[in-house]
Amino acid sequence: MDTPEQPQIYLITPPTIALSTFPDQLGRVLDSTEIACIRLALAGSDEDTIARAADACREVAHARDVAIVISNHVLLAQRLGLDGVHLDDGARSVRATRKELGADAIVGSFCSASSHDGMTAGENGADYVAFGPVGSSALGDGSIAEKDLFQWWSEMIEVPVVAEGGLTPELIRDLAPHTDFFGIGDEIWSQDDPVAALKTLTDAM
Repeated sequence: MDTPEQPQIYLITPPTIALSTFPDQLGRVLDSTEIACIRLALAGSDEDTIARAADACREVAHARDVAIVISNHVLLAQRLGLDGVHLDDGARSVRATRKELGADAIVGSFCSASSHDGMTAGENGADYVAFGPVGSSALGDGSIAEKDLFQWWSEMIEVPVVAEGGLTPELIRDLAPHTDFFGIGDEIWSQDDPVAALKTLTDAM
């Protein structure tokens, strides 16, 4: 029997990043383990701040052949030379975003715990669908994306799926057979040593 491929790591940046230190930190994490993609999940809407952060992170990512997408800022994704966009509004803007960014861009969609939104996003052209939080986390409205959602999705739907929000080694062990990616962010950036924190999580796979 073929064992499923190990899930890949989808790295999510902190909401605010210090340009003096974060790019180096990001580089160390990328050098320590294989990362499939990075999401710039920056808070606020100041375009100048976002652009500076995006430029710095893009240089680090692209130097290592890692794709980088940005949360929600569709027009900035194009302007800043990023690889695509991650949408937080379920399936609502997937189709328009795909049209705007073209076939080669990465378009992902966060669908909370709604398989219906996930399927619609996939039909509308999303490259992946993210469900979460899977653990206790400040994401969303307090609903949790349960293991059976991922189990069902991985058996029935071909669109790759991301598990994110409140991940622990136990949850990773539990979900690894049923997800394509783990969206890891605050779980490592809140620690003194993000590289070691990430290793603890990837070891659980």
